[in-house]
Amino acid sequence: MVLFDVDGTLTEPRQKITEHMDTFIFQELSKFVVIGVVGGSDLTKQKEQLGGDVIQKATFSFSENGLVAYRDGHLLKKTSIIDHLGESNLKRIINWSLVYISKLDIPIKRGTFIEFRSGMLNISPIGRNCSKTERDAFEIYDRSHHVRSKMIDLLKAELADLDLEYSIGGQISFDVFPRGWDKTYCLQFIDPGEFQKIYFFGDKTERGGNDFEIYHDKRVIGYSVRSWQETESYCRELFMN
Repeated sequence: MVLFDVDGTLTEPRQKITEHMDTFIFQELSKFVVIGVVGGSDLTKQKEQLGGDVIQKATFSFSENGLVAYRDGHLLKKTSIIDHLGESNLKRIINWSLVYISKLDIPIKRGTFIEFRSGMLNISPIGRNCSKTERDAFEIYDRSHHVRSKMIDLLKAELADLDLEYSIGGQISFDVFPRGWDKTYCLQFIDPGEFQKIYFFGDKTERGGNDFEIYHDKRVIGYSVRSWQETESYCRELFMN
């Protein structure tokens, strides 16, 4: 079985999968291995990027790190962060973040600074409504000024009692979720006795990235990639020769 991250692994960040890669993964490679996708975004965004029929094309479709889990088009489980943390604690996270972002001095800000998902909060200092050009510019800016990592450090101190985890994914945002709700969460839905090996491909495999935990998990064989082209190259070499 092969599990794929989405952004930076199967697609360009927040872009649709190319026709070439779609055909390669879901028609060619699927003849050799069982395909699974696991992303931090919600199912709506996963469908936007990989196609509205992704839960049919991929044997396993895990959105929000597996908090929303499908197999063969059938819902396995959907887990809610509201039930886990409660409304009062959610408001603590949201209120603190909005106040912090309101005082943050960065080149530009747009809209949708916090996106509520079933299993996490996605927080973006620039705002998710930015254009692709603005998204690319913020990514470069963040590499030098560490906007996201500094905000995470402060959130960790402010909310230490909530036992949360934080991971940077994509170009403009980071995720906040209960400990253990990283991408390894999806592995509970995969029977290890069903597959000889489970591979994982992702691009944010460094510490603090949202692929780090699953990439290093002993249950999977991890591959770190820098583009969808590199993903294809590895897959052809590993599974199709």
